[in-house]
Amino acid sequence: MAGLTLRDVRKSYGATQVMHGVDLDIEDGEFVVFVGPSGCGKSTLLRMIAGLEEISDGSVAIGERRVNEVAAAKRGVAMVFQTYALYPHMTVYKNMAFGLKQAKTDPAEIDRRVKAAADILQITDYLERAPRNLSGGQRQRVAIGRAIVRDPEVFLFDEPLSNLDAALRVQTRLEIARLHERLKTTMIYVTHDQVEAMTLADKIVVLRDGRIEQVGSPITLYDTPANSFVAQFIGSPKMNFFSIGDLTEAAGGLLGRTLTASEDVGLRPEHLTPVDGAGAVVEGKLELVENLGEYALVHLITATGVEFIAKTEKPPAQTKGETIGFGIKPELAHFFDKETGLRS
Repeated sequence: MAGLTLRDVRKSYGATQVMHGVDLDIEDGEFVVFVGPSGCGKSTLLRMIAGLEEISDGSVAIGERRVNEVAAAKRGVAMVFQTYALYPHMTVYKNMAFGLKQAKTDPAEIDRRVKAAADILQITDYLERAPRNLSGGQRQRVAIGRAIVRDPEVFLFDEPLSNLDAALRVQTRLEIARLHERLKTTMIYVTHDQVEAMTLADKIVVLRDGRIEQVGSPITLYDTPANSFVAQFIGSPKMNFFSIGDLTEAAGGLLGRTLTASEDVGLRPEHLTPVDGAGAVVEGKLELVENLGEYALVHLITATGVEFIAKTEKPPAQTKGETIGFGIKPELAHFFDKETGLRS
C-alpha cells in the first residue's frame, strides 16, 4: 500500500491548459473521492495518476517514488472503469486471470489470487460463467476482481457505478465500502454523484475548471464550505442563496449579524423551519410540493423572484400561491462574499 503526493500538476492540450497546478496529499489507506461538474478535470487527474495521460508539468509520486515517466503497468495501480471492458469470449475466471497470465505469473499463484478475490466479492459461483450471463452489478464486481488480483498499491475508480440502475448503485456502493474496509488499500474514486462521495469518502476533493476548490471530510465540506461553489455543489437539494433584499426586515437580528449588500446568505433546505411571520428570515410564495413520504421538498419564490427549496417533515398546510415564512438557527446560516465567493 502507498499514499500519493501531487505537486503543481498541470495538463495542457496544445495551447489549452486544463489542469492548473494541482497540489494534493493522499494518505496511505485513505478513500478519496474526486467530485465536480462535468469537464472539471476529475477524470483527467485520475488518468494522469494512472499513467494513461501524460503529465505536462509538476510531479506525481506513489509512496516515495516519482512516477511521471513510469509506464502505467509498472506504477502499482489498478483501474476500474465506467465500462466493464470484459472479454465476452472468456469466463469470469479467465477474465480475472488474464492480466496475471500476460505477466507470466505462476499458475498456482494466479489460481490463489483469483479465488481469493472471488471470495471477497462473493462471485465464486460465477467463475465459470460468461460475462453475458451476469447482471450489470455482477459484471462490475468481476471488473473490480480483475483489479484486486493485481494486488495494487492504489485502486483507481472512474465512475464505476454510472451504468447501474439505482438499486444496484446502492448495493455496489456498499460492496466497495466493505472492500475498502477489508483491504485497507488507498482508493481514489471519481464520481459526479455527491451521494456516492458523501457516503464513501474519508476525504473529498472538489474540483472546478482544473483547480481544487476545497479538500476535506464530507462533514467539513457540508458544514463549512470554503466558498459559494462548494456550498451549492455539496448537498442535495443544493444550498439556497439570498441577497439582503430577498430577506425580511428582521433577518439581520434573527441571523445574529448585520447584513451587507456585498454578502450572500446561504441557507440549507433542511435548516429552514416554517414559522409565523414575526420570526421569519425569509418568506416565499408556495409554488410546488414534492411529497416524498418521509419528507417533503417545498418549492417557493420570494417577492424579489428568487426561487428556493425548504425540506420539511410534512407537506405544508398552505396551498399554492400562499406565502410561507421560514426561520433558521443563526449558527446554521452561511455567509459569502458576493465578488469572490469566499466564506465571510
